[in-house]
Amino acid sequence: MASINKEVAGELLPFLRVFKDGSVERLMGAPIVPPSPDQDPETEVSSKDISISQHPPISARLYLPKLSQSDDQKKLPILVYFHGGAFCIESAFSLTETKYMNNLVSLAKVIAISVEYRLAPEHPLPTAYEDCWFALQWVTSHDNKEPWISNHGDFDRFFIGGDSAGANIAHNMAMRIGTEGLNNNIKLLGTYLTHPYFWGSKPVGSEPVVDREQLVPYRVWSFLYESAAGGIDNPMMNPVVEGGPSLAKLGGSRLLVSVAEKDELRERGVLYYNLMKESGWKGEVEFIEVEGEDHAFHILNFETEKAKNLIKRLASFLQK
Repeated sequence: MASINKEVAGELLPFLRVFKDGSVERLMGAPIVPPSPDQDPETEVSSKDISISQHPPISARLYLPKLSQSDDQKKLPILVYFHGGAFCIESAFSLTETKYMNNLVSLAKVIAISVEYRLAPEHPLPTAYEDCWFALQWVTSHDNKEPWISNHGDFDRFFIGGDSAGANIAHNMAMRIGTEGLNNNIKLLGTYLTHPYFWGSKPVGSEPVVDREQLVPYRVWSFLYESAAGGIDNPMMNPVVEGGPSLAKLGGSRLLVSVAEKDELRERGVLYYNLMKESGWKGEVEFIEVEGEDHAFHILNFETEKAKNLIKRLASFLQK
């Protein structure tokens, strides 16, 4: 018989279970793996883990592609990346995220900083957003003494990106950059959003009409961010909600939105792309749809042909 302090207080299936003693059991997520300071044998990408801040505790996995002698003096684009996982599972240090980043960094020839933000529900939203904003300001500040970034990074080619919940974070970071800016007047060049986790109370396209509160995208947000003004229609989750901030305020000059045909979040990504084009935003918007695939396929099944092709497209976006 389970002890009283291990009684279940709440569940967010299929992701996690919360007990009355405050502990959390995660039911999904790839195993944690160490970085490869002496290069990943498959991609020849080097990686190391760094501390961004002790208070709050934020860290990151940093990636550097193999540099030839002729490349050694070249400055490389910088990507600050936000991993997915419904704000509550996965890690910048997980096997799937590390494999994905190794492949992307190798192809794009960028320096990448994959942020280890704190997860809900132990750290309820908006903690993840605040951690990622802190990380962005650190990367662009004089406090950043990290030699890989300072020796090889080109701040004139500064990108952010993310997948799923990480794409939601990337959108919100780009919106905040558009109004508040970054340290040292660094300009955001571009943002990529792959399978962005957006949702809303009213159905879009082929989304289900009934029992919407029982759907996973609805339950995740309401469970992890109970205090969100407007609930599921908070602009952080529903960026196209009536009365929300204008998408024309998005920072940067380039945006790539990618969706997957079988993803339940597809319709939201398509709508976001279409409304971005109509918003009056001055930047260039690109769109990719991959047929026959589901959510985050390029991370979960990264060795398939379609996954490799999508990662190549993301890499070419970062190279322009």
